[in-house]
Amino acid sequence: MPQTADDMDAVAVRTWCSLALEALGQEREAIDAINVYPVADGDTGTNLYLTVESATQAVEAVFAAHETGTTVPVAADAVRAMAHGALIGACGNSGTILAQLLRGMAGVLADGHDADHLRRALTRAAAAARQAVAHPVEGTVLTVATAAAEAAGRTVDDAGTAAVARAAYEGARTALEATPGQLAVLGRAGVVDAGGRGLVTVLGALVEAVSGRAPERTYVAVPATVVPAPQDCAEGGPAFEVIYLLEATDEAVDRLRTRLDGLGDSLVVVGGDGLWNVHVHVDDAGAAVEAGVEAGRPYRIRITHFGADRVHPHTEPVQRAVVVVVPGDGLRGLCKEAGATTVLARPGEPPASGELVDAIRRAHAREVVLLPNDAELRHTAAAAAEQARAEGVRVALIPTRAAVQGIAALAVHEPDRSFDEDVVAMTAAAGSTRYAELAVAERQSWTMAGICQAGDILGLIDGDVAVIGEDVPETARNVLDRMLAAGGELVTLVLGEDVPDTLADELQEHVREGYLAVDTVVYRGGLQCAPLLIGVE
Repeated sequence: MPQTADDMDAVAVRTWCSLALEALGQEREAIDAINVYPVADGDTGTNLYLTVESATQAVEAVFAAHETGTTVPVAADAVRAMAHGALIGACGNSGTILAQLLRGMAGVLADGHDADHLRRALTRAAAAARQAVAHPVEGTVLTVATAAAEAAGRTVDDAGTAAVARAAYEGARTALEATPGQLAVLGRAGVVDAGGRGLVTVLGALVEAVSGRAPERTYVAVPATVVPAPQDCAEGGPAFEVIYLLEATDEAVDRLRTRLDGLGDSLVVVGGDGLWNVHVHVDDAGAAVEAGVEAGRPYRIRITHFGADRVHPHTEPVQRAVVVVVPGDGLRGLCKEAGATTVLARPGEPPASGELVDAIRRAHAREVVLLPNDAELRHTAAAAAEQARAEGVRVALIPTRAAVQGIAALAVHEPDRSFDEDVVAMTAAAGSTRYAELAVAERQSWTMAGICQAGDILGLIDGDVAVIGEDVPETARNVLDRMLAAGGELVTLVLGEDVPDTLADELQEHVREGYLAVDTVVYRGGLQCAPLLIGVE
């Protein structure tokens, strides 16, 4: 059925996931900063972001499967994908609970997506989350979820989906403000519950998805005090966080809950239909994994030692490495030759934070400089950096917006100088590099340079369309002239797979004739790269 502003269909679910991911990306650091319960390890915002990122990818995969046809997925497919993605990608205590909340909602929304189904979905979600937690505590995300469901349930019978979502959001926000008075550790720290704040953010995205209008996102400040250091809050608690996916029967999971409850605390087991996500804090990580083996087949096992650096079991880590996202195989080879660990960004498939974390781990270094080379990856890269820091790696994120900025930063990288000095030099090199890209217009549209037609060559400078041309050479020359009008010392040209070498020769000659003392370097970007990337330092 067609999408309306007040409907919880598949398109609304997709929009919800996308908006929630963006909002959590913006608020991730603020949520991390108030994370004092159950362990003050400063990762609640990051874990929620990673969980929603996994849910979003699962929903996008469902839509991608329909791209060749003329229909969109049905709501049931979208909500089930959302719940499954959250389940398999859930991180930390908060992410695991959020996964169960989404699973509870999906169980109802798969049968209908009107206002009444949304009311019942929120109620089911709150109940499911409480059942998943071994020892529910008030003043946490569970309290906020319950308040959201109760507020939604009080809406009038003829209220629309948007009204129900907004009531849930306001109920959750009110409950969040009360959490410092319900949980002593929050009151002492002067903060609201981090997981609860994350849920309010997710519900705010739901309001915007079904109504088209974002709600007010302000939080009543609690009297500020010094937030306890992680080691202070965790003192005397279990030493390890253990998370794994588990294939097992309901009966086996019931026995597992009992056993893990005796081993540690913060036990959350979510899932069903044979697939579960298990989260627990314990002193004996091996025993927690063994319990999973007895219950079924555990995999994707992750063990984190609170307050301890991650140590590689076989080799000593190097002191410093660079991890760089590249848009083509040619640049990948170039960056590898410079000693960097690379992550390939394919068209329409930006790398997830998990891929960036894996690359940081593969770099096997105590210090890592991360170059995302794409403005759209800022939140993803920030979440990856935060997760790597939690594993004991010192990570500096340089917010490069294009591959040519990453090349400039990598060119001045010197691992022998101090980390701070190296990061400053690389940041300065990237920041002094203007970037441009040539692309082919897919359809008629309005741009900053006027109306373009399908097939036109677009010259984008610093992300905005500045030139509209009929062919690549002419457009490239116009873009270079605009960029060099403000001065420059070095022009970097990165040619796509199908662009002939003669274009590079023409552009180099153009620069030589018109701009004295400006050097030009040329690289091949490879198959995935845009027709032409330009950098001017």
